Amino acid sequence: MNTLNAFIGTTLNEVNSKENLFLESQQQENLYSKLCNKEASIALVGLGYVGLPIALEFANDFNVIGFDINQSRVDLMNNNIDPSGEVSEEAFYNKNIVFSDNADCLTEAEMIIVAVPTPIDNQKNPDLTPITKACTTIGKTLKKGNYVVFESTVYPGCTEEVCIPILEKFSGLKYNVDFKVGYSPERINPGDKIHTLTTIPKIVSGSDKESSEVIYNIYNHIIKAGVHLAPSMKVAEAAKIVENTQRDVNIGLVNELSGLFERLNINTHDVLKAAGTKWNFLNFYPGLVGGHCIGVDPYYLIHKAKCVGKELPIISSTRYINDKMPSDVVSLIETHLEKAGKKIENSKILILGTTFKENVSDLRNSKPAEMAQIFKSKVKELHIVDPLASAEEMRSYYGLNLSTVIEENYDAVIYAVNHDEFDTINWEFIENISAESAIVLDFKKLLNVPSYMKKNLKYTTL
Repeated sequence: MNTLNAFIGTTLNEVNSKENLFLESQQQENLYSKLCNKEASIALVGLGYVGLPIALEFANDFNVIGFDINQSRVDLMNNNIDPSGEVSEEAFYNKNIVFSDNADCLTEAEMIIVAVPTPIDNQKNPDLTPITKACTTIGKTLKKGNYVVFESTVYPGCTEEVCIPILEKFSGLKYNVDFKVGYSPERINPGDKIHTLTTIPKIVSGSDKESSEVIYNIYNHIIKAGVHLAPSMKVAEAAKIVENTQRDVNIGLVNELSGLFERLNINTHDVLKAAGTKWNFLNFYPGLVGGHCIGVDPYYLIHKAKCVGKELPIISSTRYINDKMPSDVVSLIETHLEKAGKKIENSKILILGTTFKENVSDLRNSKPAEMAQIFKSKVKELHIVDPLASAEEMRSYYGLNLSTVIEENYDAVIYAVNHDEFDTINWEFIENISAESAIVLDFKKLLNVPSYMKKNLKYTTL
């Protein structure tokens, strides 16, 4: 049989049809075997858009405990409702899972998977409060032989430098002697019904050879797309950060170009379509980069770089470009209004969509919502329409009100987030609700614009 070292850094898909790579006769009593035989349980700490789908998937074949500190969320899940709106009611049916907001439930688990948020603070520095609190809670319930696997996105080295010392402190146990640790970065894409948990290859890593074997087997049990074993937890941590940083840099490039092309009176999407005819061109489009991954993760890498005396000018510049896009959009609208002989302070504006991306309800770290905040301080009348957003959260997070109806005579219409619910919006509808010489900003060039415009509208894209 091939050894573990021979497979480090490979996908390992091809061995699945033969036998599970690491299961040998002397290992039949390891954690994976105990889970398969329902002699052990997995606990998920943090049941948001990452943790809940993982918990439900494991609950098809293993005994699972779902823990979240938010009692109202737990109450919803106990009634087969996902508070994040990502999984259906049917996804809860016939699962071996119990939900609780009582941390004592963690004493019943042998493997604990941590999927809590890792945001940034007001100074754009990593806010590790949720993960350190989770480690404190877990440490108080940790037993000999337990495994703790982190899915939360962190900078390279965070698991070993921050999380493990907390686990040791509050458990009184010794790392890699009494308990093992692993890191397997989440790759869930909110709102995506095609690239789901089991269809995206999973990166896993362990604190030693034994833990790598066990963690690999456990995740391989549910991930249809295959499991990639990283040679260390630091590599796995870095891989997750790089995934999103790469996207951020590429989007930042086209955002910068879109500002240039606007001044040159060139449609950015037409340029990208033409350039995309070459086989090795990377198809990225301008937009507002928010949410919990692309708009956050690069700051974790920037922070770690500073800790070791390294500057990351490209990544830092990209963050500056993408963070100021909401104000750039407002400036773009203001410029076009002035060209049409209108003042922004006397204008009536409509924004279609304000969640951080299409087909999700999450308003946290939403750049379209930040853009709406800037407009609110400048315009006479602002209407915001988003069928997925919560009116209560919009008021709480941004001090803005959602509109229940779309009126007429808008001086600017901004098609910001293309929810499926907006599919019926077409150019005729936009013309009917727009004032003469209004500007229509279509972020992703979704509208089919005729050559003849009844109201002399100005149409543009990012």
